[in-house]
Amino acid sequence: MKRTLFFLAVFSLCFTVDATAATKGAAKPKSPPARTATDLAASIRPSLVKITQLGREGTDGIGSGFIISEDGLIATNLHVIGEARRLQVEMHDGKTHDVTVVQASDSHHDLALIKIDAKGLKPLPLGDSSKARQGDPIVAMGAPEGLGFSIVQGVLSATRDIDGLEMLQVAVPIEKGNSGGPLLDMQGNVLGLLTLKSLKTENLGFAMPVNDLKTLIEKPNPVPMSRWLTIGALNPKQWQTFLGAQWTQHAGVIRSEFPGAGFGGRALCLSTQKVPEGTFETSVTVRLDDESGAAGLTFCSDGAEKHYGFYASGGKLRLTRFNGPDVYSWTILADVPSDAYKAGEWNTLRVRVEPERLVCFVNGKQVIESDDTGLRSGSAGLCKFRTTVADFRNFRVGTDLAEKPLQPEVASQLRSKVEEYIAAAATADKTLEGLLENPAAARRVLVEQRRRLEEEAAKLRELEHELHRRAMTKEILAELAKPEPEINLLRCALLLARHDNPEIDISTYLNSFKAMVLDLKDDPEITKGTIPAVKRLSRYLFEENGFHGSRGDYGSRSNSYLNEVLDDREGLPITLSVLYVELASALGVQGVFGVPLPGKFMVGYRDGPEGELQLVDVFEHGKLITVEQAAMDLTEDGHFPEGALSPTTKQAILLRMLRNLMSSVFDDSRSLRESLPYLNLLLAIDPQSAAERLTRAQMRQRLGEKAGAREDVTWLIDNFPNDGPPELMQQLDRWLQSLRE
Repeated sequence: MKRTLFFLAVFSLCFTVDATAATKGAAKPKSPPARTATDLAASIRPSLVKITQLGREGTDGIGSGFIISEDGLIATNLHVIGEARRLQVEMHDGKTHDVTVVQASDSHHDLALIKIDAKGLKPLPLGDSSKARQGDPIVAMGAPEGLGFSIVQGVLSATRDIDGLEMLQVAVPIEKGNSGGPLLDMQGNVLGLLTLKSLKTENLGFAMPVNDLKTLIEKPNPVPMSRWLTIGALNPKQWQTFLGAQWTQHAGVIRSEFPGAGFGGRALCLSTQKVPEGTFETSVTVRLDDESGAAGLTFCSDGAEKHYGFYASGGKLRLTRFNGPDVYSWTILADVPSDAYKAGEWNTLRVRVEPERLVCFVNGKQVIESDDTGLRSGSAGLCKFRTTVADFRNFRVGTDLAEKPLQPEVASQLRSKVEEYIAAAATADKTLEGLLENPAAARRVLVEQRRRLEEEAAKLRELEHELHRRAMTKEILAELAKPEPEINLLRCALLLARHDNPEIDISTYLNSFKAMVLDLKDDPEITKGTIPAVKRLSRYLFEENGFHGSRGDYGSRSNSYLNEVLDDREGLPITLSVLYVELASALGVQGVFGVPLPGKFMVGYRDGPEGELQLVDVFEHGKLITVEQAAMDLTEDGHFPEGALSPTTKQAILLRMLRNLMSSVFDDSRSLRESLPYLNLLLAIDPQSAAERLTRAQMRQRLGEKAGAREDVTWLIDNFPNDGPPELMQQLDRWLQSLRE
């Protein structure tokens, strides 16, 4: 590291001397003169493009972009290109090109680079957004409402923090289709990319600073369009869509956006799962972004216009038989309100289809019963209407999907425990007697009762969360208890993510990983030996699928959640290494393992038991480096400490991931109580960790949990080393005594 810094310092000094000598006596260069908006429009027009998302039914979206290299590199917003959609670029002269590669993408900053096969294009010069000043004149260019190559002039209003991102506020209108267009100074340099329209006024918008785009240019994560079309796409072996709309899938959640091609914006997504003959049930959990729309279940579908629908609509529950393409062939069988339905939240819809009747439930409560027998047999799946954005999860088909009641004895025992928990936090309320005798006093009592119930609900939520966390801890410990070769590290990492987020469907991600294994299973390079296999794995992950090291918020917990790494293809060295090593293991590639280097986790490999250790820097696009190169970069003396180059255990990898999560919480200045579950999990995995035991004792004491703090301090005393400092032992004794007072 010192050697690297020395060379950088020498280079900097030489550059300074050369620059001084070269400019000695020369006049200071002047900034290019400002130009008029008319001049800019004429000169910049050839560098602007219109970007169209092409879906199954035609155009799914339109946005703007601009050329940044003569060989076809184009900058735009990530939301302009979407996911799993073919992209077409229209030039200023009307010529069109298909996008061949998504060169880079950044969901954090909503930026993207796309590539077309073209030469001799006119790129726009990139300015320095850090030098932009309030009041500077600017022009913005784009394709508002699909009308290509428009220009508007204004001023830079300010720089604003929007959801943790610094953005340029501009006094120009930003309309649909303008997103991705350039924001320029009056010399024609790009200062930013138009991104957001203000909700407060039409003549106000925001742009992402161009300096954030430069990071993508320097560190791309290219994905060929053949691969891009699979990101977020539904598995065609499991789902078939009809009547348009846009259906995508992430984290086990299917999302439907945009109106369908059917009357009323109707669109269907049918499961290929076989429906049982005779009586059957189907269910799904659904959430609508707008209750004026409609979304839910479809069943007994012929794959076209005929089917039933049971769905939420306008805050009510509706059962409809669809016999054709328009409203004149539809029959609304029931349209009812229900207290069981929670608007704006996740709601579980279930339908029981019997030969002579249909029974519909929401969140376990029956809301509709119909004797309609107009349709039977056919497929089941999802439906949505109008412009609603709807999310679906846990779709199922079976003979009986009703939640089974607990055995009375078990239910009684559990209720008793919960009631004891609540009673311990609040005294019994005896003030309800006689409320009607004094209405004024009754209102005060009701307010007090409501507040008490809210406190109880908060405690029950925390109890629910802790139950989930302990269940995840139990599953992780069970996995780690297996012999080292049998431990599924990928599953452990997903369980670690689910420890924080109960909604994560682990099976969905395990299936995604299996699909990656199948992609490479029959690849000839994988079977040629360790070195060819390592090179093939690096190309597959970093060149063909766009996995890359985090460019922006390195400390974000998302980088430590393997499900989000798989979704966004962005992560930390250790999470990317877990994916790399587990993929190599699943493919039978020998000699590939995790290497816990200080400051940066890497993948190591040897070509045979006696082969020389080589490293893969997964954070730098799978760069292959030597141990000596890594030591120069990561240590001050160019040497790694003893044991740093040895293969690490799967438990040690999980503990390092867990410590990263703890650091992200501390760095984010979150509450002590939010970081305590990580300490609990870490000590469950590694009970002998004295440092974390000490930290937890201090944390528990600050949170007022004296019993827990005593437990940890007692452990520290019982496990104090024989040769430890006597004064430290005395401090622990005094600490324990204070906790007993």
